[in-house]
Amino acid sequence: MTSSESQPQPTTATTEIIVVTGDRHRVDGDVKHVERIILDAARGSIMQLAWLTDSETRSDLGVNPGHVVLIRAAQP
Repeated sequence: MTSSESQPQPTTATTEIIVVTGDRHRVDGDVKHVERIILDAARGSIMQLAWLTDSETRSDLGVNPGHVVLIRAAQP
């Protein structure tokens, strides 16, 4: 066992986003950080997406800020 395996790994905050269709997405970042990204996209150019990282697949996720219904800290 290496020293990195014996030490607990830091946890990354995860936020759940729910959009108008009812789809739920878990993304990296705490709620305030994700909120800022969504608000910045909403204030940007027309049809600007909020780009986030899916916490499970590690892939990029573009969210239309006008379709976000709720954001909250994801439960472990």
